Formats: sequence, C-alpha cells, structure tokens
Amino acid sequence: MSTALAPAPTPLDDLPERIRGLAINQIAEIADLAREDPAVIKLWIGEGDLPTPPFVVEAAAEAMRAGHTRYTYALGLPRLREALAAYHRRHWGVEVAESRFTITTGGMNAIMQGLQAILSPGDEVIYPAPHWPNLAATVQVLGGTAVPVPLHRDESGAFRLELADIEAAITPRTRVIAINSPSNPTGWVMQKGQMAALRDLARARGLWLLSDEVYNHFTYGNAIAPSFLEVCDASDRLLISNTFSKNWAMTGWRAGWLIFPEGMAPVFDNLSQYNTTSIPTFIQHACIAALEQGDGFIQTMVARCRESRRIFSEGLAAIPKVRVQAPEGSFYLMFSVEGETDSRALAVRILRQAKVGLAPGAAFGADPDGKLRLCFAVSPELARDAMARLDGYLRNL
Repeated sequence: MSTALAPAPTPLDDLPERIRGLAINQIAEIADLAREDPAVIKLWIGEGDLPTPPFVVEAAAEAMRAGHTRYTYALGLPRLREALAAYHRRHWGVEVAESRFTITTGGMNAIMQGLQAILSPGDEVIYPAPHWPNLAATVQVLGGTAVPVPLHRDESGAFRLELADIEAAITPRTRVIAINSPSNPTGWVMQKGQMAALRDLARARGLWLLSDEVYNHFTYGNAIAPSFLEVCDASDRLLISNTFSKNWAMTGWRAGWLIFPEGMAPVFDNLSQYNTTSIPTFIQHACIAALEQGDGFIQTMVARCRESRRIFSEGLAAIPKVRVQAPEGSFYLMFSVEGETDSRALAVRILRQAKVGLAPGAAFGADPDGKLRLCFAVSPELARDAMARLDGYLRNL
C-alpha cells in the first residue's frame, strides 16, 4: 500500500507567521471594488478632493529643472528641517531643534521608522481604539503585540479616553503608548491636560509615547489641536509622526516627517539610510514651498471640511435608524445604522446600490454595531450629493 506524500511547502508557508497573519486592509478592499467607477462618490480613503496647490507643484518642477534630482542628506534637506522648525514655532509656539527632524516617505514610514527604533520582538504597544489599522499592523510586522483599549462614549455620544484604562493595560512587556489625536476614525481630540497626565504616566513607567498628529489643523471648535510638544521636553521619550499628505493635498507625493528626542539623530540617519536613503530631493523642495506658502491653503481646506462636516452630521442625524455624533476633529465621521451588525456587507451594499464609497467600521475594530466611516474632506457640493444618495438608501432599509 502506497503512502501519499505530503504537499510540498510553498514559499508562502515559509514566511514568518507575523507576516502571513497580516489582516487584509478592508478599506483598500472596498475601494478596489470601484476605484475606476466614475459614478461612485469616493469617501472611503483619507484623501480630499482638492488637487495639490500649484505653488507646490511648481516648486517641484523648478527643483527638477535646477538639477535637484540626486541623493541628499538621509535626515532631509537642512532647509526643509529649518522650515519644519519654523512651522511648529508658528503654530504651537514651541522650539524644536532642526536636529530633531527626519524626513520620511509619508506618515506611514514615519511611524515605521519610529517603532523600528524603539520596539523589540514581544514588546507591547497600547493604543486607543477604534484606531487606524496601519498602526497595529506595523507593530505586528516588527514582532510586537498591539494592545487596544476602548474609547468610551459620554452622554452626548462624543468619544473620550479614560487614562485609567491605559494604566490598567500596562504590563512588564509594555514599551509604547500610541496616541492619534485628532483621531482617525473617531474625530476624538485629546486635550492638553490629559496629554500632560499621560506624559507623567509615561515618565513614571519609563515608557515611550508615539503621537500621530497628522490632523492637528482639522478642528471645529478650536484653532488648532494640542501637540505633545507643548507638554514634553526634548529629553522625553516622545516620537511625533506627521505628513504632508493631508494639510497640503499631497497624498501621492509620499512625504512626511518624524520628530525624535534630542541626541537621536544618528539613529534616524541610519534608519533613513536603510529604509529609503531619503525621499526624492525635488519633492523636499516642494515640501518647503508647502510649509512656507501653504497656511492659506490649510485654512481653505479646513473651511471646506467644516461645512461638509455640518452637511453630513445634520443629514445623517435626521435619518431615524442612524446614530451619529459630529466629530471634534480630523475629517472623518463615524456613524452606525440600527439593526446592522456587519459593516463590511453594509459598505458593499451602499457602494453598489447608492454609489457612495465608505470604509467599514470593522477595519478599525469597531464592527459590532455596524459602524461606517466616511471622509468629509470634499467640497460641500459633493457632500450634498453624497448625503442625498445616503439618505435615499438608508431611509429604505
């Protein structure tokens, strides 16, 4: 009697479990169903509908014509780091030495490099949830463990974080507490007093803080969201990730930055060398133009978002089965539909029948009550069109 041979292992079988086990990005999965469909209003990804401003485009073109197409400093052009220092001084009144910046391939690479510097396999990263899924995936790629703690809802429906939950989640393996404020996807904004309290907790326990401050300009009650830079010292275990993508409509340019503690420039010089060697030099010239000439563009973006936020918040609140709370910040809104518990299936139905593309709440760890996330960084006219389609569909469920 012959014995059947076991199937030969495939290259996929030979990969580390932490890589084979990476979850499919459900936001991209839904978007891939209709990226090329012009009839769909696309509110699934964190990207506005404005093009990159002409002065940024021209700065890149001029830099290319001038021959700025070669390798440069791994940490980024000195003039760009000077412009970043001036930007933080102008908006938050803080002094950040130019030697504490590194230029990265978008905000995602800023988070990746930041965690590469401080995380060892088996280390734990605590973060509030619902949360942008890329953070937990980055922790997994690096062999760490992502530890979510829940954001709660107050009586008005607004999200809030209890620092006691953070403290209760700390174990001997905890290395990092990660905060994203204003938050994707919830719009929650951490106030300066709570930042100071979390700083004190991190200092007492010898933990790192990773603060993703991508949406700081997008607030709808205050001029700008607080930054951990306002409550921390240059010697604190603090990493701040940011990007040029959102403020200046530069998502496809893949440019961001990371701020690190004093004295760590050699570490991030090396990490930049071994990740990307630096982002394209001419793109860095475009980033300088964005920082030095782009405050007015940011104000235009925020004003459009404020009106579109109102349109969606009021429109969804008027639908009997929908539960929604206007977000404090960012340009995302989460809502749930009574009786719906499968957010991915609901997002697919809305895409196919109402021609509106939304992100499923399951992508952010928020699926049990059928939450959906929409990006309202679009013109008020497009927001009204999308709201009319959603109204027509959701009222008939």
